[in-house]
Amino acid sequence: MTVHPSLQSSIDAWTHSIEAIAELVTPLVEGEWSRATDLPGWSVRDVVSHIIGLECEMLGDPRPIHTLPRDLYHVRTESARRMEVQVDVRRHHTAPEMLSELEYTVIRRSRQLRNESRQPDAVVRSPLDEDRTLEFVLQQRAFDVWVHEQDLRRALGKPGNLDSPGAYVTRDLLLKVLPGVVAKRAQAPADSVVVFDVSGPVEFMRTVRVDAEGNGTINGSVSLGPTVTLSLDWDTFVRLACGRVRPAAVADQVKIDGDRELAETILNHFAVTP
Repeated sequence: MTVHPSLQSSIDAWTHSIEAIAELVTPLVEGEWSRATDLPGWSVRDVVSHIIGLECEMLGDPRPIHTLPRDLYHVRTESARRMEVQVDVRRHHTAPEMLSELEYTVIRRSRQLRNESRQPDAVVRSPLDEDRTLEFVLQQRAFDVWVHEQDLRRALGKPGNLDSPGAYVTRDLLLKVLPGVVAKRAQAPADSVVVFDVSGPVEFMRTVRVDAEGNGTINGSVSLGPTVTLSLDWDTFVRLACGRVRPAAVADQVKIDGDRELAETILNHFAVTP
């Protein structure tokens, strides 16, 4: 049985990141599991619980029957409540319990992915309770696990893997939504040209152009005299795009050339994850 080639890169990226997460958390003592992450209300344990829970849902396991406490200040939407159930149900699990469940889930999920025989366009139910193609859901899982690997690395003071396979899946997904960020969310004026110059382990330059109808497109062509150029490093780009940091907190890490007001509006609408 052979996995479809267009699915393999996402599976490889997921595998690389999930194994890195297991390696990160295996030596942690009990107290380290409670370290805060960049995600409001979530500790290291909570991030790992989230990963375990969503992979269990991908395996077809039933969702836990669990009533959330009413004092979870960071849970404000129905989507957040859905995500929080898998987290809160594990909040009192010990380090050995967490490691055991993570290991067992990774074994089961890896076996499922190795035996994946469906076509990329097969429609599946995503952990966000949406019907999406299998190809997109696997890209989403690789993206989610890599971003959470980085959350854990920051919380534990162990940076790394900023250019791993998951980083490139993340780059591609974030670039797909960039035209919408500029043209629709930031409402950049017609005929605006916005350049993103990203340096670091994952390096790229992309130009978003807004046409007369207010629609955005993106490509790698160089633009002469853009409306605004945003220059920043890859880690800052990811943290902003994934809502891990507010623009004001990294203002010294983002160089703006051109229309500053438009640049600030784009940065204030940059976060695309829930």
